[in-house]
Amino acid sequence: MSNVIIKSLLYEYFNIKESDKMHKYKVCVYAISKNESKFVDRWVDSMQEADKIFVLDTGSTDDTVDKLQTRGVVVETKVFNPWRFDNARNTSLDMVDINTDICVCTDLDEVLEKGWRQKLEDAWNDKVTRARYNYNWKLDEKGNPIVNFYTDKIHKRCGYKWTHPVHEVLKYNKDYENIITIDGIVLNHYPDVSKSRGSYLSLLELSVEEDPEDDRNMHYLGREYMYYQRWNECIDTLIRHLSLKSATWRDERCASMRFISRSYQALNRYEEARMWLDKAINEAPYLRDPYIERAILEYKQNNYKDVIKYAEEALKITNHDKTYINEVFSWDNTVYDLLSVAYFNEGKMDKALENVNSALKMDKDNKRLKNNKRIIENVIK
Repeated sequence: MSNVIIKSLLYEYFNIKESDKMHKYKVCVYAISKNESKFVDRWVDSMQEADKIFVLDTGSTDDTVDKLQTRGVVVETKVFNPWRFDNARNTSLDMVDINTDICVCTDLDEVLEKGWRQKLEDAWNDKVTRARYNYNWKLDEKGNPIVNFYTDKIHKRCGYKWTHPVHEVLKYNKDYENIITIDGIVLNHYPDVSKSRGSYLSLLELSVEEDPEDDRNMHYLGREYMYYQRWNECIDTLIRHLSLKSATWRDERCASMRFISRSYQALNRYEEARMWLDKAINEAPYLRDPYIERAILEYKQNNYKDVIKYAEEALKITNHDKTYINEVFSWDNTVYDLLSVAYFNEGKMDKALENVNSALKMDKDNKRLKNNKRIIENVIK
């Protein structure tokens, strides 16, 4: 019997995958869960390229735990009172074997695309501490990414700790991180829309109370006030964010200015809303978002010349940065829709038709756009 056959029989006998022979690093996945039974099989299927999978269940009342254990996942349970995401994440990380080389933190409503393990090992080396990779935070019904940015929850086993009660982040206890980017790794997000984010506001208020100089959480808190339509608190909090010395990331500063503008619009204070969008454009002139928001504001006010002005400026920006601050409406057909209506009202029918056709290319079954096109074509005739 040849050595090749003997080796194959040994691998089969010990239930070792052929691909396992080539693994240089021990890779483990860890996560937290609560009442996520419907996601278990899909999630485990995508994570099983890891050597081991660990889940901390935080109080499921469905069969999440049983299903995970049936699939071979190492599960522990712990209920946190009061609830904090960072405490739960850290407890789940503590479950991971200390001799693990690479940790991969995901949630059960996420899916890693096949082949991620090999791509990770090909890029990793002993000096790397962390990896960033593609995160499709929102996908359309066909599975095409709508919102895509980099995330960075792959890291070495030792030296990392989660911090902040909500919107938790990984902190490294050394002075220097060696972070690599692996574009080939793709994580897709399929959120459970029925789950409430009701705890977020109180946790963000706690987070800012604990660390009032943390610019990221101040921005998130202001944004959360906006979601709750607490307009004045949103404005005050985001102005505080902009005043922090650590608030230097222009994209996020621009977002705070846009959210302040939205709040002023909700209060019918349009000149102040315009002023803050002007500030946002000056802060980050390389982003589409403030131009599109200004075009939308002018559309609401029937100022069609200004709609055209700002929408056309937005179209000059073709670089789509991979940050979490990506507004869907800046990269879908909104800009062409706005331009079509604006050019129609300015009597420029050829431009109106051109732009409605561009909008329809991105949403071919949209009945309103189809009707708009018929109206424009009838006027041209």
